[in-house]
Amino acid sequence: MPNFRRFKSDGGCYFFTVNLAQRGTSLLIDEIAALRLAFSATLRQTPFYSDAMVILPDHLHAVWTLPDGDSAFPERWRLIKSRFSRAIDGSFGRSASKRAKREKGVWQRRYWEHFIRDAEDYRRHVAYCWANPVKHGLVQRPADWAFSSIHRDVRAGRVAAEWAEPSPEGEFGE
Repeated sequence: MPNFRRFKSDGGCYFFTVNLAQRGTSLLIDEIAALRLAFSATLRQTPFYSDAMVILPDHLHAVWTLPDGDSAFPERWRLIKSRFSRAIDGSFGRSASKRAKREKGVWQRRYWEHFIRDAEDYRRHVAYCWANPVKHGLVQRPADWAFSSIHRDVRAGRVAAEWAEPSPEGEFGE
């Protein structure tokens, strides 16, 4: 078994990619209400700031900033994943090890996290969240994807609405 370690920094900012066990499904957007409830319950129980988030059919990306003195992002993801899994119905292909651990088999066990190092790293990862539906061919503009924090940030004036328009080079402006 690999010796897997996560970098943790009290009050740190992180980028995450979290995948379903079965890629190619649309479970996350089909069950968006259950995901929102799992997320909000976890946020109430263990507060943090969600800087950016995008939900795609079979995975999600997020940038979170944890409170000072707190590095417990694994516990937050455990709560979100378990609450979502318990809230939805369905039969999911489970390996013997997932059955033995009484897991429903909805999520990949691991997820990708990246510690945000500086303002440029932060900007790139927030932009990655917003642009990901375009990258996957789901929409033409980030603002066309309903399940993205870009809408909150445009309304709050944190990003210009023009950011959502592709430039002539096919990239997204700032």
